[in-house]
Amino acid sequence: MDKIIDILKGIRPEFDFTASDDFINDGFIDSFDIVTLVAALEKQFGIKIKGTEIVPENFCNLNAIAALLKKYGAAIA
Repeated sequence: MDKIIDILKGIRPEFDFTASDDFINDGFIDSFDIVTLVAALEKQFGIKIKGTEIVPENFCNLNAIAALLKKYGAAIA
């Protein structure tokens, strides 16, 4: 989870992502941030996320992002 948090903080350092259950509704990230996040996750974990998976539900909180990464076989420490 730390790697995910580090990536999120690199995009939006002003927010505490551990304090939110819905990054989008809480205004922590927007659609542009999701595109940036996808690119960073793909690079960090050596995966390719399908376009059909780039939906708000998969990026709304840490657990959703971790579940998506696990689906692609990413090792999350």
